[in-house]
Amino acid sequence: MKKLYTLLLIAVCTLSFGQVFYSENMGTPGGTTAIAANTFQNTSPILYSGTADVRASTVSSGYTGASAGGNVYFASNTTNFFLIEGINTSAYNTADLQLSFGHHKNTTAGNNELIVEVSTNGTTFTPLTYSRTTGAGTANWTLITITSGIPSTNNLRIRFTQSSATTQFRIDDVKLNSVSASCTLSLGTAVTACLASTSALDNYTVTIPYTGGANATYTITTSGTVSGDNPTSVAAGNIVVTFTEGTAYSVTITGGTCNLNASGASPECKIPNTLPFSEPFNYTASSALSSSQKWTNISLGSDEILATASNLTYTGITSTGGSITFAGTGSDTKAPFTTVNSDVIYASFLSSVTDITGVTGVSYFAILSDVSNSFTTARIWIKNDGTQYQYGLSPTTSAADIVWSTNLYNVGTTQYLVLRHNFSSNTLSLFENPTIGGTASSTVNVTPTVAITNFAGFVLRQESATTTPVMIIDELTINTVPNFTLSSSSFNSIEGLSMYPNPLKGNTLFITSATNADMSVQIFDLLGKEVIKTNVINNTINVTNLQAGVYVVKITEEGKTATRKLVIQ
Repeated sequence: MKKLYTLLLIAVCTLSFGQVFYSENMGTPGGTTAIAANTFQNTSPILYSGTADVRASTVSSGYTGASAGGNVYFASNTTNFFLIEGINTSAYNTADLQLSFGHHKNTTAGNNELIVEVSTNGTTFTPLTYSRTTGAGTANWTLITITSGIPSTNNLRIRFTQSSATTQFRIDDVKLNSVSASCTLSLGTAVTACLASTSALDNYTVTIPYTGGANATYTITTSGTVSGDNPTSVAAGNIVVTFTEGTAYSVTITGGTCNLNASGASPECKIPNTLPFSEPFNYTASSALSSSQKWTNISLGSDEILATASNLTYTGITSTGGSITFAGTGSDTKAPFTTVNSDVIYASFLSSVTDITGVTGVSYFAILSDVSNSFTTARIWIKNDGTQYQYGLSPTTSAADIVWSTNLYNVGTTQYLVLRHNFSSNTLSLFENPTIGGTASSTVNVTPTVAITNFAGFVLRQESATTTPVMIIDELTINTVPNFTLSSSSFNSIEGLSMYPNPLKGNTLFITSATNADMSVQIFDLLGKEVIKTNVINNTINVTNLQAGVYVVKITEEGKTATRKLVIQ
């Protein structure tokens, strides 16, 4: 077993390799934002200006410390630039100063590089030399490090300038480090790995390779638990630090003339939710939905989807826990679930629009996504009609493909929405306000041009202030049976099917059909929880353990499926 060694527990900040004294992650814009209008990580005396813009798309990734939020975008125009002013480097030696930044180019061509310059007076700028390393045959994010030419001054300016009318660039995570030229200890790229992936918080490790050790006494300072190789006595190896999921890592190594750091975000050690998936949103009010082990952000925006303590009400549904709310521009948050690729799937939830002020366009806000995370699958849309609003359904992003419901709703009312897909018929359906325990017919139906082959996630989406109203969502259920009873025409897929007595006062339920072939039965409560799964034996099912109430019975015989409501008294 490798030795454990000295650990100092302190409050840590986000750093990168070297003693970082300036760091800028470009903030988290909701969309394309002008430099002057963007909220940057640093404030005065640091100043930002330029003709480039800040975007939330193509977020940084693939290098240690990638913040995956906003980034500065340089369009194909040689007049675009980004200027940072007011950085004080006077406390450091020029020989020890290093500039690093995340860099993205839309082509791997070796010419037309982004121009990087520095200045001490704001008038005379000196270009810096750097090399860009990308993956073979693809444009990607990479970390650029410039180790010479950074002046020691009380007002350093750094200017990034577009050099090409045909190439686009992006930059993120601009940092200035002070690294002693005599320090021989060198850190490699940190690698994170989950020690487990469960529905609870898990631990993860950060493995930091290093070389040039065993020549000084080094102290490792971090909030995590340190193991692995000790750079004080081992010349080359791996420092391993364990953290709790959700906690960003930061590790500082000092000794001799070295002051090195490694930092980055926590991985997500989450597993897909199993079906049936019931979500009462029982979370602390004002907490981000993505902080739950059931949900994850698939895109970052200026606002998170937040939990609330209140509930929506609907006849036949008992609301528990809380609810969630969102509006305007923000993060898109997904509940992944085990892949469904056959039969029928239902996503049902309560929805209420509480404010449509300023909303003038159309948008989709709830989506069933496939295993590739594609949104071009099943979308519920919303739009205003005067002071009211209505829902629509579409399998694509095109407004021309939306089938709108004719039902109009007032602000502040609650609707029960059910999104269904039938894989056999390749039909998407939207049910509005079906009666729990009664009958229901779909409000709108859509047949996708390209058949949908699977679903593996449910997404709540925030688009913009002019398309996404203030909404409340509650009591989400993802299941293969509905949380209501379909119309009678849906019960005839098994010839001669009979289920009796109903209502049931005893402990034995009888099920027969014209063929009396082998049958399997699943029984669900009205929250979508499976309470019985068994085979029919001698045309009977024992329901002794079921309490009085209303249930949904799914019966399967020779590949055919039927659904019935069961009332137990």
